[in-house]
Amino acid sequence: MVKDVKHIILVLSGKGGVGKSFVSVQLALTLREKGYKVGLLDIDLCGPSIPYLLNLEDKSVLQSSEGWLPVYSDEDNSLGIMSIGFLLKNRNDSVVWRGPKKTATINQFLTDVSWGDIDYLIIDTPPGTSDEHITVIEKMRTLNCDGAVLVTTPQEVALEDVRKELTLCKKTGIPVIGIIENMSGYVCPNCTECTNIFSSDGGKLFAEHFSIPFLGKIPIDPRLSKSCHEKRSIALSVPDSSAVTTFKNLVEAIVQSKLND
Repeated sequence: MVKDVKHIILVLSGKGGVGKSFVSVQLALTLREKGYKVGLLDIDLCGPSIPYLLNLEDKSVLQSSEGWLPVYSDEDNSLGIMSIGFLLKNRNDSVVWRGPKKTATINQFLTDVSWGDIDYLIIDTPPGTSDEHITVIEKMRTLNCDGAVLVTTPQEVALEDVRKELTLCKKTGIPVIGIIENMSGYVCPNCTECTNIFSSDGGKLFAEHFSIPFLGKIPIDPRLSKSCHEKRSIALSVPDSSAVTTFKNLVEAIVQSKLND
C-alpha cells in the first residue's frame, strides 16, 4: 500500500505533451538501475501512456488477497507499474468519466495496490490542476511525499502552464525538487548536432526567476524513446546523450536531498 512506501515523488507539468510521462519512466528506470525498488503509478486516466512507453500494453493487473498486484517490468520485480491502461479492454478505449469516478479510481490506486517493499513511488500526473491532482495531494498530507518534479518545454506557452503547477505546489505545501526542460533542441541522428527548433533556456530562466533548482535539459533525440521500450535508462542505452546528466542530477537531488532524511 502507498502508506508503506518510503518515498513518493510527483511528476507535474501543467501542459500536456511536454514529456512528463517520459521523465517519469526514465526516473523510475534510473532509480531501479541504482539498486532501488521502484513503483510507477500512472494517474493520467484519460491519456495513460506508461504501458505504451514501457512496451507493456499486453499485460493485465491481477487481484490478490492484499489488493491489486502491479505489472512488473522485470523478472526480479524491482519495477512495478500501475495504470488504468492495464484495465482497459482495448488500447483505443476512451475513459469518459466525471470527476467523482476519477476521484474514486485514484483513491483505489492509492489504497488498493499492493506495491510490496519499495523505496520510491513515482506518480505520473495528468496535465492541469484538477480532480486527479486534488485527490493525490489530499492523500499526500498523510504520506511520505518528498516533493514534485516540474517538466516543461522551452516555449512560453508551456511555461505559462507550469507556473500554475508551481503555484499549486506552493499553495498545498508540496516541496519542488526542481524543474527539467524537455525537448530542448533536436539532435540530428547523423551528425549529432543539436538545433534549437523551438526556443532555448526557458526552463532555466524560469528556475532562476522563481529560485528553484534547474536540473537540466533533455533534447529531442529519436534514440531516447527506444530506451523506454527496452526498459533501460538512457544512461545504459544512450550514454552519450546530454540527457544522462539531467537524470543524474535529478536522482542525486532526490536521493541526497534533506527532504529524504
